[in-house]
Amino acid sequence: MKSLKFIAHAMAVLSFALSMPAQAQGTAKPNLVFSEVVTGMPRAEKQAVRVLTASFKPGDQTVFHTHRSPVTVYILEGAFTLELEGRAPVVVTAGQAFVEPPNVKMTGYNRSATEPLRLVIFYVSDPETPFLDPLH
Repeated sequence: MKSLKFIAHAMAVLSFALSMPAQAQGTAKPNLVFSEVVTGMPRAEKQAVRVLTASFKPGDQTVFHTHRSPVTVYILEGAFTLELEGRAPVVVTAGQAFVEPPNVKMTGYNRSATEPLRLVIFYVSDPETPFLDPLH
């Protein structure tokens, strides 16, 4: 009878242990930084996933442009000011992300007079699609 109780207890402990999420010391766990549902993603069978970096010196800006698909920017350092046509300016700072919508005219700035701006850009498009379309 004692061995039956021991087995039942061992099974209960094992069952509990297996139901716990695995997070051993030294195991990395992803941290959700940003999530947004978007429209305008390309629909072709093959897509190019691009990850780019950009560095802006104080006062630098992008060309006036549009994107054909949503573009996500993640700020590593500094503050990125986006002016999107028909909207109030948006300031995205270090540790934050923002989705630039497709087909919206925009310009991005490093408005700081002293601090650099560094960001990571995530973009999915048809393989032959350019990253941006400059406007004049």
